Amino acid sequence: MELGRYWWWLVVLLLVHLGMNGCFGCWEQERIALLQYKASVNYTDDYHVTPWDSADKESDCCEWESVKCNITTGRVIQLALNSTISYWSGESGGGSYFNASLFLPFEELQYLDLSENWIRGWVPNEGFERLSALSKLEVLHLEYNNFNDSILSSLSGIASLKELYLGYNNLNGSIPIQGFERFSLLSKLEVLHLDDNNFNHSILQFVSGIALLKELDLSNNNLNGSIHIKEFKAFSNLEELYLRQNNIHDFVTTKDSNILTKLQLLDLSGNDFSAQVLESLTAFPSLKTLDLSNNNLEGSFTTKVSYCGLNGTLPDQGWCELKKLQEIDLSGNNFEGRLPSCMANLTSLRVLDLSYNHFNGNIVQSPLSSLTSLEYLSFSDNNFEIPSTLSFLSNLSNLKILLSDNNILALEPDSLTWIPTYQLKVFSLSNCSSNIPNRTLPRLLHYQYDLRVIVLSHNKLVGQFPNYLLENKTRLEIFIVNNNSFTGPFMVPYDIRPNMLRIDISNNYLHGPIPTNIGLIFPNLESLKMSGNEFEGNIPSSFGNLVFLKDLDLSENHFSGAIPLHFIMGCYNLELLILSNNSFSGQIFPANSNWTNLRNLHLDNNHFLGTLPTWIGNVTSLEDIFMAKNHFEGPIPIELCKLVYLEFLDLSDNNLFGSVPSCFNSSSIIFFQLNRNYLSGPIPSSFQNNSNLLTLNLRDNHLTGNIPSWIGCLSSLRILLLKANHLGGQIPIQVCLLQNLNILDLSYNKFSGLIPHCLSNITFDASAHKTSLRGLSSGVTFLRSLSLYLNTKSNIIKYLPYDLSMFDGFVDAEEEVEFTTKTRTYSYKGDILEYMFGIDLSCNNLAGKIPVELGRMSSNIRALNLSHNNLSGPIPITFSNLNQIESLDLSYNNLNGKIPPQLTEMTSLAVFIVAHNKLSGTTPDRKNQFVTFGESSYEGNPLLCGPPLRNSCTKMRPLSIMPMDIDEEEGDSFMDMGIFYISFVVAYITVLLEMAAVLYLKPYWRRAWFNLIEDCIDTYRCFFVVLYQKYSYCQGARSLAMKCHVTARKS
Repeated sequence: MELGRYWWWLVVLLLVHLGMNGCFGCWEQERIALLQYKASVNYTDDYHVTPWDSADKESDCCEWESVKCNITTGRVIQLALNSTISYWSGESGGGSYFNASLFLPFEELQYLDLSENWIRGWVPNEGFERLSALSKLEVLHLEYNNFNDSILSSLSGIASLKELYLGYNNLNGSIPIQGFERFSLLSKLEVLHLDDNNFNHSILQFVSGIALLKELDLSNNNLNGSIHIKEFKAFSNLEELYLRQNNIHDFVTTKDSNILTKLQLLDLSGNDFSAQVLESLTAFPSLKTLDLSNNNLEGSFTTKVSYCGLNGTLPDQGWCELKKLQEIDLSGNNFEGRLPSCMANLTSLRVLDLSYNHFNGNIVQSPLSSLTSLEYLSFSDNNFEIPSTLSFLSNLSNLKILLSDNNILALEPDSLTWIPTYQLKVFSLSNCSSNIPNRTLPRLLHYQYDLRVIVLSHNKLVGQFPNYLLENKTRLEIFIVNNNSFTGPFMVPYDIRPNMLRIDISNNYLHGPIPTNIGLIFPNLESLKMSGNEFEGNIPSSFGNLVFLKDLDLSENHFSGAIPLHFIMGCYNLELLILSNNSFSGQIFPANSNWTNLRNLHLDNNHFLGTLPTWIGNVTSLEDIFMAKNHFEGPIPIELCKLVYLEFLDLSDNNLFGSVPSCFNSSSIIFFQLNRNYLSGPIPSSFQNNSNLLTLNLRDNHLTGNIPSWIGCLSSLRILLLKANHLGGQIPIQVCLLQNLNILDLSYNKFSGLIPHCLSNITFDASAHKTSLRGLSSGVTFLRSLSLYLNTKSNIIKYLPYDLSMFDGFVDAEEEVEFTTKTRTYSYKGDILEYMFGIDLSCNNLAGKIPVELGRMSSNIRALNLSHNNLSGPIPITFSNLNQIESLDLSYNNLNGKIPPQLTEMTSLAVFIVAHNKLSGTTPDRKNQFVTFGESSYEGNPLLCGPPLRNSCTKMRPLSIMPMDIDEEEGDSFMDMGIFYISFVVAYITVLLEMAAVLYLKPYWRRAWFNLIEDCIDTYRCFFVVLYQKYSYCQGARSLAMKCHVTARKS
């Protein structure tokens, strides 16, 4: 009895000892080793350095991040040190060096992850062979480093390894592959990943000595040619083989080979297999998963062949014999016809993907209804005729995920007695064509109470908005019904729905205000898209409760009012905010906004006012800012220069003034638009080192000075708009270095001098451009693992399809510019902008001749405007080479000579104007496009004749001393009468001015002139007085004679 008591005391003492050294803290030597590793990293970036506290002596390293200890002994058994070392570690950067001595204190270590650390070698005598002392090390991750072949022999000494990951390194596998000959010493190795290296076909013979191998990954290497199953004779235990993304074209098998009989997963995707590979499938009787995606197969094919070039119809034999198959993916090929009836034999099938093919026919007649084990079924993007009730799926009681998008919806009488036997978790029926009028929601949705994902977009569904789906589906996580024709208000459930993550009801006809309690009902919402409706009112303050909200799109509605402060302060996880095309007003945001994670800010086309906030410079994650078409005023805050990731800045159509900050020196800016403001000063020098800039739009401002010579350094520039400023000087020849330009607009300025002839160097070639003018697309990815929705984990389908995983459509920051052509101003964006090429130098003071080289520039140019300048000389004949030009305006210059008749070869011309010049001769022949040009194209050229002008060339005569026929019409005169009258008046005034000047300078002449004038006045006065008296006398005598005559007749 006494001995029993002492025994328990011994146990207690032992437990206390273990607790002091293990259970209640990590071992001191291991704690020191961890801190030594941290010190060896020698990098200050918090992203890479592990947050281990070296100052706190009482800190338990077993509680540290990336460290796991044995709960009994307190010894470290796992170290996840991936991504802890930067590429710029070390003295000169470029990677780090491994030091095995740092890990030897961890004697019980079982798992070590050093992936993504840019390790390119090791310290002398401290290679991986020293890890052989760690007798319990079983898992070693070294992928995503810079190792070469020398590491192979170093690793072969770690005999305890069971899993080794060497993917994404620089292993070349030269013959003989040094080090692999010793890999047979890794007798316990079961998993070997050598993916994404440069191994060739010979790698197979060098790894064949690893007898216990169960998983081998040789993906994305340089394997090529044919592979024979006999090369895997030594791998009798192999269960998973990954050979994707190589250059293999055949996998040769033999009947009854008894090789790879345990193989359950075979990944041959991304190769060059032919149809014969499918005949080999019967050699793998245990196969459960087969992946042949991304091949160039032709003929009849089966199983996982997504995104291949496969075509034809599915065969009715061979592949259907693999009755253990559980996952088949036929997506992304060109299969057509109907599904073979033998598919009904695949009773173990759980995952079937037929999407992105050309299957057709009535899906009711397919064998799908016999596959009762199906959990995942996708036949999206085909030409199946699908009954609107989906009743053919009635027997699939295990079905959890149904994806049926992009097919043909056929009308089927609705059976009131049919009730689905399955409870879906994911249902997607979007973008289906149909002749069914007034399409409504499928009735099966009434019976689905476990739905997590509903996608019904792009279906032209009508009727009241289905608020009942939000009310009844209490576990709903994703709800997408955009691009339909639903009407009515949007209402939220009465109780809290914590599972809801994403709602997209955009592009319908919904109206009314947003429910005020939306932020309370969906507290965990991550994405909300309500754009393109008729909503009105204010943003509810309950939005501030959406602390997990990342994406919010309320654009293109009738919202108004100010943005509530609670929303600004509460949504601190917001990454994307789109409020464009509404009527929001007031100051933009307070100075203490919590939107520190914001990446996309779109506030354009509203009524915001005030100055731009300076705090925006603290949101360093911003990538694009759209604030155009508001009422902002004041200077551009220099704090914007802190946004080193900014790619798109649009502050156009506001009332901003002052100079453009010269601190915009970030090379990340791609689109820069400040047009239609009141900005002044010179063009800022901040862009001179930006080789990524595509658009520089500063038009319609008050900029002064010259175009700087560094403009030629903008090697990627495709849009340069400086129209309507006060810029002057000569156009620098450095502009000619911008060979990637699409549009050059320097009109309405004060440029002088000659047109640079080197402008012909601009290529105007869309195919040569590596960057796009379409704009930017960005957003937040919502990857939803299918393991959440399937009863059993899938080896093929790991995530929801792309369109369900993403924030639908993302946000498109589309580039849009205005350019004048064909006498009108057009707005160009998207694909059209990619192919719009033009130069506008109009309304300046340019002089000299038009360079003939302009006619030798790329024929892709669509518009050339040189009007309203002082250009002289002839029109270059070389312009006839511009066979794709649509608008050519040379009006209001001093051009002379004849219009080249070769211009009629410009068959794409829609607008041709040479009016108000000094051209002579006949107009071009009325053929091709020139038959469409009227008199206004040629007017103001007095010496020009021929149709469509009124003056005929047959009536034109040279100058002559012979008197003119006074009866000849004015239009036939060789002299323009208007010019004659003007010259006469000018000459008369000139004579008068000269006489006045002489009289002013010569006092004697002036007195003589005045005396002469006085004598003339006296003479003329006397003359008129005498004449008047004579006239009065004659009138009196005539009156007296008349009286006498009348008296005589009376008597």
